[in-house]
Amino acid sequence: MENQKTISNDGTKKRSVGSSIVVGILGAISAVYLFNPTAGILELIPDNIPFIGNLDEAAAAAMLISCLAYFGLDIGAFFGRKPKKDDGVIDVEVEDR
Repeated sequence: MENQKTISNDGTKKRSVGSSIVVGILGAISAVYLFNPTAGILELIPDNIPFIGNLDEAAAAAMLISCLAYFGLDIGAFFGRKPKKDDGVIDVEVEDR
């Protein structure tokens, strides 16, 4: 039996349907929490608490960005993060003494 998370011939990872559904649901929940269609009724931590009031929105934003990156839409590049380069080559400089 083949492992569900293996590398395919073209270099992309095969993902199971179950994990894609779970990540999709988490992304949808975090997007709904951020859009907040209930005008503040659905709130885990009230925003009027100093210093920690906005932590729930920050966590929901981080979860949404992670879920989008799972599906191939890397929003982190917009914020100056360089994409990962994993070609199996280690770049080393050697000095002669």
